[in-house]
Amino acid sequence: MRVLAVGGGGREHAIVKSLAKGGAELYVAMRNMNPGIARIAQEFSLMKETDVEKVVRYALSQKVQMAVIGPEAPLEAGLVDELLSKGIPCVGPARAAARIETSKSYARALLAKHDVPGNLKFASFDTYHEAKRYLMDIDHEVAVKPTGLTGGKGVKVEGEHLKDKAEVLAYVKEILDRGIGGAGVVLEEKVEGEEFTLQAFSDGRRVMPMPLVQDHKRAFEGDKGPNTGGMGSYSVEDHLLPFVTSSEHEKAVGSMQRTIEAMAEEGTPYRGILYGQFMLTADGPKIIEFNARFGDPEAMNVLPLLDSDFVEICAGIAAGDLSGKRCQFRKAATVCKYVVPEGYGTEPRAGVPIKVDEDGIQRVGAELFYAAVNEEGGRILTTTSRSVAVVGIDVNIDAAERQCERALRFVSGQEIYVRHDIGKHEIIQRKVERMRALRK
Repeated sequence: MRVLAVGGGGREHAIVKSLAKGGAELYVAMRNMNPGIARIAQEFSLMKETDVEKVVRYALSQKVQMAVIGPEAPLEAGLVDELLSKGIPCVGPARAAARIETSKSYARALLAKHDVPGNLKFASFDTYHEAKRYLMDIDHEVAVKPTGLTGGKGVKVEGEHLKDKAEVLAYVKEILDRGIGGAGVVLEEKVEGEEFTLQAFSDGRRVMPMPLVQDHKRAFEGDKGPNTGGMGSYSVEDHLLPFVTSSEHEKAVGSMQRTIEAMAEEGTPYRGILYGQFMLTADGPKIIEFNARFGDPEAMNVLPLLDSDFVEICAGIAAGDLSGKRCQFRKAATVCKYVVPEGYGTEPRAGVPIKVDEDGIQRVGAELFYAAVNEEGGRILTTTSRSVAVVGIDVNIDAAERQCERALRFVSGQEIYVRHDIGKHEIIQRKVERMRALRK
């Protein structure tokens, strides 16, 4: 099958690897020269992934039979709508369904209207004075979110990133004055617990869940520092997490299934990868947000474990029928750690060369995914985002983490940084103990 893949990051390298494993002939539209993707693709073209007309023209010129969209921005730009209008089936929601990610106010209102379990108390505003009046009337802390896309870095939480209501109001004003993430702000009740990610394939009627993953957004070890797009993540061999029970997992899957049903009832069926970010609280899993695509880095935890044919699954999603499709994942643990330019999260350095010994990483048994880098003149150069992900895969978390660390020795550079505590026993145990204390 001739498949168009859109995107040039680590998530997309994982997608392309899995599609190639299923025998797809790949044509890729990406804005950066990702060397891992370029090597796998039959052909690729460098372009802005949100240039809908150009991407569609490329797809038609290559006579592709299906498109798989990696990042969220092309979804918001209406790429899927245009591809569908040209008769190209897609893995990725149309613009109206992608609002589950691209408009936080829409998503919360949808969940409230259809009584989806795990929704939070919230209020949406487009003026500062209305938001201020609301904040003065409530007695609980809040999470402040721009209503639109911010690359995973726009959320600030009272008591963590924001000291008090005065700082909350200052950030609300900044969002509205600067138009961060569009023209609006959502204030949600703050909940205590541990976050986890549940991703699922959806054909518009049902969900097929993938192994749970826990991402680490903070830049520095010990979960300190600014929020980032994600410094790394881990998954467990039983496909749960050490602090998540089977019944809590079932509740999260139920919330996602009900969300898919709600979207179908609204006339905006969702076909693609649905990413659920949950907070596990003493009262069970609460929905922090939904994303309309694979997570990055979470895609790199789950796709290497997929034993089923990814191309067949994608074809089922695009056709709106996953019935009869296998969705089996290997019973193994994964630990993903990102190599990023120094200063990532605040003031990262771009254009810095890094060296990657791919053979060395392969000998260790780990997986390598190139992300936001450019290959120029045989050199790998950093951009201002994450550079290279290394994933250890083994029988349990400890073994996978050790494999990941051995593989990281084969990535070198003068100005790079890795958050080494991801997947280590000490930090995971703290999360287990925190949930134990909250449940009492």
